[in-house]
Amino acid sequence: MEFTFQVLNNTRAILSKIIDNTPLEDLNKVPKGFNNNIIWNIAHVVVSEQLLVYRLSGLPSILSDDMINNYRKDTKPNGDVLQAEVDQIKELLFATISKTKEDYNKGIFKNYNAYTVSTTGNTLTNVDEALQFAVIHEGLHYGYTLALLKAIKN
Repeated sequence: MEFTFQVLNNTRAILSKIIDNTPLEDLNKVPKGFNNNIIWNIAHVVVSEQLLVYRLSGLPSILSDDMINNYRKDTKPNGDVLQAEVDQIKELLFATISKTKEDYNKGIFKNYNAYTVSTTGNTLTNVDEALQFAVIHEGLHYGYTLALLKAIKN
């Protein structure tokens, strides 16, 4: 799983650079034809990993219920995000995956409630599969983020 964690860290480093290089107004902008914005996509990958890995393992997430409810599947932005929340999201990009890796290496993920993902139809049956799917999911939202950046610049 070391490679999986490396890919997740690398993807999140790219997302972090996007936060650094994008004005707050653009992070919040929802271009015509889109349902969400850049910062929603970035926060969504943080929330999704926590739900797929921790909650489906029957363990608590380190995220607040408010954050989970604002960025989980089937949500969309409900107003502009302030810089303080952007900073928190950026910090959580790395804090969550670091904690997940630490907990994975400790072997705390013993149980898993099977879950069929809507994007591919695959059923996740253990934490390893959840982490492997997280790589694909985060790559998908990185692509959405790139499309949003392009739409904003046009």
